[in-house]
Amino acid sequence: MSGHDAATTSWRDWSCAVTVTVSDRRRLEAAVGVVRDLMADVEHAVSRFRPDSDLERVNDRSGRLVVVRPLTFHLVETAVRAARLTAGAVDPTVGTALIDLGYDADITVAATRAASGPIAVGPTAIGPAPAASAPTGRWRSVRLDRTLLRVGVPAGVRLDLGATAKAWAADEAARRIHRRLGGAVLVGLGGDMATAGPATRPWRIDVAETEGADAVRVGLSDGGLATSSIVGRRWVGPDDAVRHHIVDPRTGLPAAGAWRTATVWAPSALAANVASTWALVDGAAATAHIAARGLAARLVDRAGRARLLGGWPAEEVKAS
Repeated sequence: MSGHDAATTSWRDWSCAVTVTVSDRRRLEAAVGVVRDLMADVEHAVSRFRPDSDLERVNDRSGRLVVVRPLTFHLVETAVRAARLTAGAVDPTVGTALIDLGYDADITVAATRAASGPIAVGPTAIGPAPAASAPTGRWRSVRLDRTLLRVGVPAGVRLDLGATAKAWAADEAARRIHRRLGGAVLVGLGGDMATAGPATRPWRIDVAETEGADAVRVGLSDGGLATSSIVGRRWVGPDDAVRHHIVDPRTGLPAAGAWRTATVWAPSALAANVASTWALVDGAAATAHIAARGLAARLVDRAGRARLLGGWPAEEVKAS
């Protein structure tokens, strides 16, 4: 919290916890309205689970350029920039691979419909690798017409902006609240946390691998914090093996790197999310990026051991 008049509220949307905290409780209701309106706009623009979204119109009309709203164009362009920055490790063209792996509906549906019981979340719960999926790693093939705001993908490619759109929304929501209402604000969309405005003292953030799990508490004064993990969003795939949602674009299969969870502190939630997702796909390259950019990170390996990088803030253990 920041200040004696701070107030917070939370609800669930996008299959995750949404949290809004403001330094002046009189601004809370209006701040929540800003977040809800923005989330609705982003969902209509780029949800993979809405057949009427711009993103699905692009996906369903592969081989053609499709006129989209400015927000959609910006979010696709942002995702392509993330792919370029990470040399393709964080790639928006993994949509077909995710569908082939069984993530073809909202995670609340995908995680339950094929499971006869609870899905284990331990690092050894992932099943054997399935056969290679549809072509991925094709971010360079995404066509962007900035003049007419058109987006296109080639046949066989479907976009998924799960690695960038939610983090961008957290950043934008915090910016809009601060710009319109003033004061300090913290917005959390699942594992993506964004701040705006000068806080009188650091926001207290709980960092955990999954919702409700044991956490460490850190102070966040500015910028954004993002956690990416292979132990949270899981489902039983068509081959009856447990899968997770972080796809390695080089194979079209669930990422199988050294880290099972990565939390990054960066100037924005978007920058943090790109780095944390990158760490699960290509740990060596992401670690070099984190060091070069002066970011801070907490990486958890397959055995549950944490490695701290950069100026990661002091932790205090908080049991679930």
